[in-house]
Amino acid sequence: MAKDKDRLAALRDIKAKILLEATSGNGTEVSDDVAIKICQKLFKQRMETYELYVAQNRSDLANEELLQAKVIEEFLPQQLTEDEIKKEIADAIASLGVSGPQDMGKLMGYLTSKLAGKADGKVISALVRTALN
Repeated sequence: MAKDKDRLAALRDIKAKILLEATSGNGTEVSDDVAIKICQKLFKQRMETYELYVAQNRSDLANEELLQAKVIEEFLPQQLTEDEIKKEIADAIASLGVSGPQDMGKLMGYLTSKLAGKADGKVISALVRTALN
């Protein structure tokens, strides 16, 4: 029963944020890309709160946040593995002709838009930095 309560809370939060976006003045329709970004933000918030509660030894609240994060994660695209990201980086380096750390901005701009929703920006950044050094 508690699991259903957490699922309902997560779904209501997603719905509320999407409705808020729909009425924010940018038209009445929310694109799939915007909806995914909303879900990614909610997922990230839940995971940060989960980690905070774990650090404070509040397992009751931490479990609730983790369950809600898992519900939100169901609506996100499958994330790329580290090896898949490395392959994308290698392909991008070859196609863009980048050669060193001075090209990091160019490479990050390309990869961030290409891998949007499929990989975390921090992970991409760390792997790009390693690949360019």
